[in-house]
Amino acid sequence: MTEVAFLLNGTPVRLGDCSPTRTLLDFLREDRSLCGTKEGCNEGDCGACTVMVTDANGVRALNSCILFLPQLHGKAVRTVEGLTAPDGTPHPVQTAMVDHHASQCGFCTPGFVVSMAVGHANGRSDHDTVLAGNLCRCTGYAPIIRAAQASEASPIPKHLTAAFILAEISSEGSGEADSLPGAYAPTNSDDFAAWYLQNPEATLIAGATDIGLWVTKQLRDLPKPVFLNRMSDLQQIERAGGRLHIGAGVTITALREALLPLHPSFAEMLRRYASEQVRNAATIGGNIANGSPIGDGPPALIALGATLHLRQGDDLRSIPLEDFFLDYRKQDRKTSEFVAGISIPEIAPALRCYKLSKRFDQDISAVLGAFNVTVKAGRVTSARIAFGGMAGIPKRASAVEAALDGQPWSIETVTAALPAFGSDFQPLSDMRASAAYRLKAAQNLLIRYFHDLAGTPTNVLEVSR
Repeated sequence: MTEVAFLLNGTPVRLGDCSPTRTLLDFLREDRSLCGTKEGCNEGDCGACTVMVTDANGVRALNSCILFLPQLHGKAVRTVEGLTAPDGTPHPVQTAMVDHHASQCGFCTPGFVVSMAVGHANGRSDHDTVLAGNLCRCTGYAPIIRAAQASEASPIPKHLTAAFILAEISSEGSGEADSLPGAYAPTNSDDFAAWYLQNPEATLIAGATDIGLWVTKQLRDLPKPVFLNRMSDLQQIERAGGRLHIGAGVTITALREALLPLHPSFAEMLRRYASEQVRNAATIGGNIANGSPIGDGPPALIALGATLHLRQGDDLRSIPLEDFFLDYRKQDRKTSEFVAGISIPEIAPALRCYKLSKRFDQDISAVLGAFNVTVKAGRVTSARIAFGGMAGIPKRASAVEAALDGQPWSIETVTAALPAFGSDFQPLSDMRASAAYRLKAAQNLLIRYFHDLAGTPTNVLEVSR
């Protein structure tokens, strides 16, 4: 099979000769004249390009500007034009946007409407979260939120409630790995592992939330792109032996849902991981393999004592996650070796994750601290503390941990441990924060952690007079 097949506003589309790194946004506007979907930032930040994507896992909002066409195979896509019923009846959120005067210049409105329609289809009422990935600079958010609230009770339009049937859009074939000229899309990790051994120079694409920018911003040609989003065996979350095994292909959205009852602080931090659209595409394996020193996932995973599972051909190896990060953008990963999954404890009641950024929503962390201190009989018996944004890699605060270990768990012990941060970290100054701010903020987060465990309200969103 050598084509990409999907539904576009209810109509089958089959592409046999498209570039594997062509974005859905360009295809919609240039090939189908569906210009309601806008190009704003072209990096998945503003939400003007939002589309509705449906597959066997449900309905979600995605950024079409960093979504490559092969990622859509076997799915259904609706643009803002496809939300209106065949007889021209507007979607309830479209009507509400008009009734509540929620649009001025209108450039951002289609993206808002699609995000709202996805939230409406999923019965969501947390509109601030649903719309955090859509930016408006003229109307303001109040009338938009009112429109979303007003449409909550309206029924889902019938043309959007039809059962998703994969056979309607699957192209003919044996079900084996599909390919476009110059691209590869394996359906299981065994096939991929064997292929990757023979093609070590390949570019691995999972959610494309970072690699998409290599194309849209850096105009790079990607050697041998391989699309990993169809490998369902890497998209599972399993519980066994008191641990949670998370496949590398699990999206941040799915991970957050799994963590809510187990590690609520981690899950709450993931609510601030980029935006709804990005979380719906980005994977935890990509977040780890990316190796960014400001990636939000690794510090929390390191604080949990996560084990990373790597695969090269038929060879498997497992290492502590903190050992994977060697230097800035350099990891302990062999040629043709890939991240297969990660394991964490199911229970860690003392885990807390604190994200500091200039904006609350959809912003890159200046500092992210994750703390997991075990206290028995009033003394610290173990401490795992990890930070992002404080070094060239996600890194444990080993000196701080040593200063706490075996000591009484008291504010005096915490205060005495604060100078150890200077031994662990020599942060840099950049556009997000100065080195001095980062060091002081990290120290203050340890103090915050102490009070948090003591039951004192520490979240500014929860403190009241």
